[in-house]
Amino acid sequence: MFTRVFLDEEVVVTNPLLELTGISKSFPGVKALQNVEFTLGGGEVLVLVGENGAGKSTLMKILSGIYQRDEGTIRVDGREVEIPTPAVAQSLGISIIHQEMNLMPDLTVAQNIFIGREPRVLGVIQEGKLNRQTSELLTRLGINVNPKQRVGDMTVAGQQMVEIAKALSYDARVLIMDEPTSALTDTEVETLFELIENLREKGTGVVYISHRMEELKRLADRVVVLRDGQYIGQLDREEIDVPTIIEMMVGRQIKSDVRPPERDFSDAETILRVKGLSTKSLLKDVEFELKKGEILGFAGLMGAGRTETARALIGADSKSAGSVEIHGKPVKIKQPSDAVKHGIGYLSEDRKGIGLLLEQSVAANTVLASLDKFNRFGIMQDGKSKRVAGDYVNDLKTKTPSTQQMVKLLSGGNQQKVVLAKWLVRDTDILIVDEPTRGIDVGAKEEIYSLLEGLAAEGKSIIVISSELPELLRIADRIVVMASGEIRGELLNADATQNRIMDYATQIAEEGELTL
Repeated sequence: MFTRVFLDEEVVVTNPLLELTGISKSFPGVKALQNVEFTLGGGEVLVLVGENGAGKSTLMKILSGIYQRDEGTIRVDGREVEIPTPAVAQSLGISIIHQEMNLMPDLTVAQNIFIGREPRVLGVIQEGKLNRQTSELLTRLGINVNPKQRVGDMTVAGQQMVEIAKALSYDARVLIMDEPTSALTDTEVETLFELIENLREKGTGVVYISHRMEELKRLADRVVVLRDGQYIGQLDREEIDVPTIIEMMVGRQIKSDVRPPERDFSDAETILRVKGLSTKSLLKDVEFELKKGEILGFAGLMGAGRTETARALIGADSKSAGSVEIHGKPVKIKQPSDAVKHGIGYLSEDRKGIGLLLEQSVAANTVLASLDKFNRFGIMQDGKSKRVAGDYVNDLKTKTPSTQQMVKLLSGGNQQKVVLAKWLVRDTDILIVDEPTRGIDVGAKEEIYSLLEGLAAEGKSIIVISSELPELLRIADRIVVMASGEIRGELLNADATQNRIMDYATQIAEEGELTL
């Protein structure tokens, strides 16, 4: 039995459930981990933080049997163990919820959760019993999902809850959560936190990886910080201080209250004008303008219509009404290739599913939107593409051993830089960036912000769609707020606060009028 003892608000963990010492791991050209260590007690929530590329996910993949360590020792219940496969990890009571979901879209919720462990009679799966078993698990966890629903028909947030249920179905003693809240609504986040509290009371040790600083004090008994693959230090519950943690993560201080300078765009050219944009499913008469050199933010709750506006604009979704003008001239955009021809680039919120070819190199992804520039008489100019990709690796400070590295091996922040490079090579006048820093640490966020600000200073016009209000306040010159497929308000950055934005995002219009 693992216990947590509270003495004068200090958490004392007895009988360490898990111990890692001297863990090191290298990949070709990269020292991912060097002499990393930490301990975890039963009933303890240990939050692991660090910049993208700090080694967090690599460490957890070693612990869960996906990677093998080069050096170091892993002990479970004081006994040294080897974890050659995920199956061995599960047999030791170690289960992981990956940041990137690993579900089978054509199977049901129940089939995904208990795949390979289905109740059978004479080799035949008992679907009724499987669904009842899943329903009991979901009820126990407080997850409101239909066991018979096809996973491919669920939202990203719904799929995330299925991943959580699947991991917990193994009765894990050590549960690793890698960015579990990145795609969840506030209500679902609260459900997850309640689950974690229940696990804590039952003696389960939780390793929680997150870039969301606000989650630390809510959950952490201890915070362990990694930087550049090395153990930097740890803070106990009473020592947790966000500025201190950020400085430990990035090796420098980052100010959290920065706003863009006030700029007057009244005389600037209107690069993009959208009128009456509507879709059958959601959007209703969406209208806005984007000025040359401006960063325009789009705020709103999940389902407000922000991403849908971008997709309808670029022709990825059908629109039922509306017109688009670029440089004052009407244009027809029926498909994404039309948008590219008219100088619009779109960085999807799903960078791994849509924005990148994960099995291809950094170089191949960098030139993906500009193949016509690197194709001569039907032959790809590989040397030219590698040189251009190398230039952008240097300019964007992308951490990769070479331009031939497969993109799937890069950290989230560096993958985002490759997506950005793809559109910089295309040299689009208008850049739409959807959730530019989702799953990215504070240091890499500042790099992305600086890159976008630099592009705007060069005369590029940028739309930033974000669920993080501090992000919009940090970077946007003007913020448009959406709700229920409509634009409910617009604020200059100097007039915007999180409360005012949320007023617009949550207030129901009365006779077409909104008041604050």
